[in-house]
Amino acid sequence: MEDVTAYPHGVLALDSGYGGAQMAAIHLVMHEGQVAIIDTAHNAAVPRVLGALAAAGVAPECVRWVMLTHIHLDHAGGAGSLMCALPNAKLLVHPRGARHMIDPSRLWQSTCEVYGAQKAFELYGRLAPVPQERVVQASDGMVVELAGREFEILDTPGHARHHICIYDRVGNAFFTGDTFGVSYRQLDADGRASVIPATTPTQFDLQAAHRSIDRLLSYQPQAMFLTHYSRVTDVPRLGDDLHRLLDAFVAVAQAARGENEARCAEIRAGLEEIIREEAERQAWPLPVEEALRVLHEDLELNAQGLAFWMEQQRQAIDAAVAN
Repeated sequence: MEDVTAYPHGVLALDSGYGGAQMAAIHLVMHEGQVAIIDTAHNAAVPRVLGALAAAGVAPECVRWVMLTHIHLDHAGGAGSLMCALPNAKLLVHPRGARHMIDPSRLWQSTCEVYGAQKAFELYGRLAPVPQERVVQASDGMVVELAGREFEILDTPGHARHHICIYDRVGNAFFTGDTFGVSYRQLDADGRASVIPATTPTQFDLQAAHRSIDRLLSYQPQAMFLTHYSRVTDVPRLGDDLHRLLDAFVAVAQAARGENEARCAEIRAGLEEIIREEAERQAWPLPVEEALRVLHEDLELNAQGLAFWMEQQRQAIDAAVAN
């Protein structure tokens, strides 16, 4: 299939189609005739997943796990519908996210508040619930198996409080969701990847993000599989870049002086300047304006997340002073 990329150790990256070409990957791990699927994208990706399984000669009954790094809908919107097609699979999800997979009504409501009901439906389709008995809550340090292949679960807040990363001991690689940022192949310079932090609303936490990145790096992995978009190597360099850019993003947010939408717009403009500098530093092959278009949605959400985080910091300081 044109939208599937095969990597060592039985890992396939499937282009979900969400947001355009090579913007959101679904990863399939195949081992001894069994399959684990990491993240699901939106409902429209379900036929792509089933097509990839068929092309690999694997029946849906052979899928044992659907693992969600977190429940943001570009990662988990199709989970309920996909589970309906995979009769033997269990859904692995952070304990904070489990109830929203079992009953997605509040998750859907909050999505509609952001996008409006029509736009939310266009983006994700209707969210299907997952039966409670098929949901497994992922605790920190937990090990799950796929035909003897072990995956270790790490609780990795920073991007979201309901975020896990999944360590594949066979491949010495992590499936990182958004904890290790976003890295689009369009921006690779002669095969050299770049990475941008994901500080999206509403649970960004700077110190937790730094700690989670360091925890992943402590395993000395050979590769990271990001949802946005798939496999990167040269992991120590990218980790250093993430730390540097996280601090630069936060410095922009702390310098912003506007209120509400004005503050968000000021942060957005500051992030654009950082990206312009990063484009030159990393020698991105795209013209900078085109690179900004690739990163448009990420920068919008990052600015919103940073503005929300700054407001939380202000409220915490006010509360401390009042007490």
